Amino acid sequence: MITSEQLKDILLRTATLRDCLNIDAKKIEYEEERLRTQAPDFWDDPARAREQMKKVGELEKWLDSWRKADLAAQELQLAFDFCKDGLVSEEELDDDYRKALTAVETLEMKNMLRQKEDPMDCVLKINSGAGGTEAQDWAGMLMRMYMRWAEKGGYKVTVADIQEGDEAGIKSVTLQIEGGEYAYGYLKAESGVHRLVRVSPYNAQGKRMTSFASVFVSPLIDDTIEVYVDPAKVSWDTFRSSGAGGQNVNKVETGVRIRYLYTDPDTGEEEEILIANTESRKQQQNRENAMRLLKSQLYDRAMKKRLAAQAKIEAGKKKIEWGSQIRSYVFDDRRVKDHRTNYQTTDVDGVMNGKIDEFIKAYLMQFPAEN
Repeated sequence: MITSEQLKDILLRTATLRDCLNIDAKKIEYEEERLRTQAPDFWDDPARAREQMKKVGELEKWLDSWRKADLAAQELQLAFDFCKDGLVSEEELDDDYRKALTAVETLEMKNMLRQKEDPMDCVLKINSGAGGTEAQDWAGMLMRMYMRWAEKGGYKVTVADIQEGDEAGIKSVTLQIEGGEYAYGYLKAESGVHRLVRVSPYNAQGKRMTSFASVFVSPLIDDTIEVYVDPAKVSWDTFRSSGAGGQNVNKVETGVRIRYLYTDPDTGEEEEILIANTESRKQQQNRENAMRLLKSQLYDRAMKKRLAAQAKIEAGKKKIEWGSQIRSYVFDDRRVKDHRTNYQTTDVDGVMNGKIDEFIKAYLMQFPAEN
């Protein structure tokens, strides 16, 4: 049975959220913005109308989340009082507490996602580290983990480009994760080096092996955001897509590769950005998506400079090896630990099947100022 202190904690956190989120102001803003959608000429400008509907929808989601947390807190208060009189069992009270705690924690975590980019879709790229087949297999396992997480969250996952491993796994993959809430806001917590320790099935002596893979996450921009791409610095290559597919695969050069000579506006240093896309069987569609991925990368770089996160970017460029990992997955010891937050779990199978929300929550709650 929960204590009176646990009840007070939930009620206090709910009241604090009401103030932090400016719920009263959001209610007024929601009504004002909703009235604008009822104007007779509202759909005369479809693009502007869609933006307005998106704004109304976002406000509505915040208010719905708040109402859910507030209602759960009120029901917990009633259940606590009724439990004293024997009208509610201790099991029912504890169940109401878990519901209220989940609703409050979900809203608290969402409150950490205040940056302009957080609600956006995202691009997630995985690169295997040194180590051959073992590292490539680990990169493939991470790809499956993130795809499982996305599927459970109702996101759409598209493989924009993939390089298969020599014997197993992958050398690299680029995933587009779209169609759900706060894809970038949540998955930005995953950027960094991920370390695996296990008895390798690819080692004849059955030795314990350590492998590394890097994960980079950037927001996937849409048509409402303008990013300048200097056409003089763009060049294109085409190639035949590989793997199973339609009649064009391995016969027509549908795969595209865009090369962009990026100049750092602060240092003047030049760097070639290389993006391949083999998602579609039509070259033009692959060109359009490759350009979209390029713009997303350019936007991501500008965003991180704006957030004064240059130190983080440089840290993300560390060699994929010892000392740079953000998380360790130790299969033999049944342990997964995040080195930034010290959150850990023994549910290794659950994590590898996409159960990473607790890691994401721990990161967002511990580093609110940086986010």
